[in-house]
Amino acid sequence: MSRVPAEIDPLLEGLNPEQRKAVLYRGSALLIVAGAGSGKTRVLTHRIAHLLATKELWPSQILSITFTNKAAAEMRERVESLIGQSAEGMWIRTFHSACLQILRREAERLGHDSNFTVYDTGDTRALLRRLLREAGAEDADIKPQQAAAMISNAKNELKDAEDFARNADRSNPRQRIVAEVFQAYTQELKRNNAFDFDDLIAETVNLLRAFPEVRARYQKKFRHVLIDEYQDTNHAQYALIREFTRPLPPEHQLVNEETGEVMPPADLTVVGDSDQSIYAFRGADIRNITEFERDFPGAETILLEQNYRSTQNILSAANAVISQNPYRPPKNLWTDSGAGEKVTLFTGYDERNEAAFVVDQVKELHESGTNYRDMAVLYRVNALTLSLENELKVQRVPYVVIGGLKFFERKEIKDALAYLAAISNARDDEAVRRIINVPARGIGDKTEAKISQFARSNEISIRQALLRSQELGLGPKLTGAIDEFGKLLNELDAMSASDGPADVLKQALIKSGYRSELEISRDPQDEARLENLDALLGQLYEWQAKFPEGTLSDYLAEVTLAAAADEIVDDSGNLSLMTLHTAKGLEFDQVFMIGIEQGTLPHVRAFDEPGGLQEERRLMYVGMTRAKKKLTLSHALQRTVFGSTASMAPSSFLSDIPPELLENVGTERSIAATAPRPSKWEGAITASSIRDNKDLELALNDRINHESFGDGTVVGVTGTPPKQTAEVSFDSGVTKRLLVKMAPITKL
Repeated sequence: MSRVPAEIDPLLEGLNPEQRKAVLYRGSALLIVAGAGSGKTRVLTHRIAHLLATKELWPSQILSITFTNKAAAEMRERVESLIGQSAEGMWIRTFHSACLQILRREAERLGHDSNFTVYDTGDTRALLRRLLREAGAEDADIKPQQAAAMISNAKNELKDAEDFARNADRSNPRQRIVAEVFQAYTQELKRNNAFDFDDLIAETVNLLRAFPEVRARYQKKFRHVLIDEYQDTNHAQYALIREFTRPLPPEHQLVNEETGEVMPPADLTVVGDSDQSIYAFRGADIRNITEFERDFPGAETILLEQNYRSTQNILSAANAVISQNPYRPPKNLWTDSGAGEKVTLFTGYDERNEAAFVVDQVKELHESGTNYRDMAVLYRVNALTLSLENELKVQRVPYVVIGGLKFFERKEIKDALAYLAAISNARDDEAVRRIINVPARGIGDKTEAKISQFARSNEISIRQALLRSQELGLGPKLTGAIDEFGKLLNELDAMSASDGPADVLKQALIKSGYRSELEISRDPQDEARLENLDALLGQLYEWQAKFPEGTLSDYLAEVTLAAAADEIVDDSGNLSLMTLHTAKGLEFDQVFMIGIEQGTLPHVRAFDEPGGLQEERRLMYVGMTRAKKKLTLSHALQRTVFGSTASMAPSSFLSDIPPELLENVGTERSIAATAPRPSKWEGAITASSIRDNKDLELALNDRINHESFGDGTVVGVTGTPPKQTAEVSFDSGVTKRLLVKMAPITKL
């Protein structure tokens, strides 16, 4: 390792020994195992800055990949703040953004024009909905989102329609139909000059594999590849990384012009944490990080264990939970910021009791000076929020559910962007289909089908077919409407050659009648839609000013990537409610995790999936390590979800936490609707006071007494102790399903 010049030393100031080692390491492959809150972004940005400041690389030779646009922007800003404008020219992008840039340049090799459209989830489902209908899939009961998921999974495994059809179970009608639709879907994408979101990576991999000279060109350009959140990569993303870093064939090897020596592939740095791998349902493969040293022989691994976020009690509790996962590389987070408060474990009688406790605590914290924005409630499934939201409304606590309907998923925004896509890419039939009767022009489904069939028969796009409406054999009014719409798109297309995207959209909304239809409406929702369109126009004018040379296709691609890659993060004075998956990467002073029960966390599905319980444990760990100052865990003895009430057992993960780290609290609040609400939570059900009937076995017609519901008769039983459940018809007329082991009952 070469000596670091004195003027570079400031880049190492404030780094702990392991962080410094990660910044200074030089070699072909480096894995930085970065525990939660261990400063991974700081290490990654200082490593990039150091490589540039020491003149080992030019900025244009760096490819740094993240999963969100927000993370990419933050990384770029941090590097520039360290070494100034000399950082310009780096490729700091998301996987999809980097691949989009490559495909724009190389699209013709794959039979596409460079102005191809990128289909997002909504576009894909709209196309699949039509193709499923045409394939007669009604009897197989296949929804567009189900077909989309099956096709997406295949593409993430780098399998095309032929691979899918070859492996499909032909006796299974669902798989057979999806195989047929996948083939048609692939043809339609090609015909529309479009890629879907998964294609961006898969087709880039195919490009680099099929054309070694292209791979050689990009390997020459990128001499150091850095990947953030490596544990979240799927097979296609892994394959892309390999194409940038594996040796070239002899005839395409790179030669150093000064020495004449063959240049090795690009160096690789990956940052991640196998303990935070929670996206298997999206195709993430934890083996990419756990088998890194096998995939890249001679790789160095550096462990970052010092945490700068949480107190030691929170970390010790989280370490205790995750340490029970088998086959994980040993890692133990620690901090020098002190023990902090114990982790609170609340046991509620039911979900209403739990919700009231959480909201009471939130209000008390707020009254003592904690901002609502610095608190969050996390949960495994969205169904848990009903009682919580009701309680928040009753106590007038401002909150936001993170991950709700996003701006670019709203109908009016999708319509506006479809106009731009139809103008930008004359072959994008799906965009034209979306707006062919928006606003209403009298062009119904049958007429649209006739136009589509005409376009297919004549091997032209639907947009071209619009201008040949006289050949469709329709009435004069309908023919005129179709012709007028086609001319409008052409007029706007011509306008886009000289005017900016914002001006084109403004005229599209006016000339199409879309704006006036909303303006004359008395529906309050249409007023809100108009405000949303104005917000879109305002944002587009800002983009246009920032990128005066930007085209419609440039803007549409950026919008698609931004909307699909980034999570919404609220920054107002609201309490944040979100799933544990959404919470990854975030942090809050005060974190409440609700519904920590067997069957919820770990989720019931995890018991039947290979590796499912290990992933659920990682999800618990991710949630716990979001907390900076205080962590509160809660569970209920019974819960009503989707109309069914059942006794609940505490999550098995709770038993992993040493008792000395916990403060057990609870409540004996009456469940009667008329009962007054106590202002403080005193006295209480705790984990140690729960009834333990592990040896009690009930049979049909047994009589029991329940502390709250009174006497009743057992009308159904399933399982055996200690997992036996009983359905009890109480004399009061109420029927409940109870977990015998946990229920406060006595056999009469």
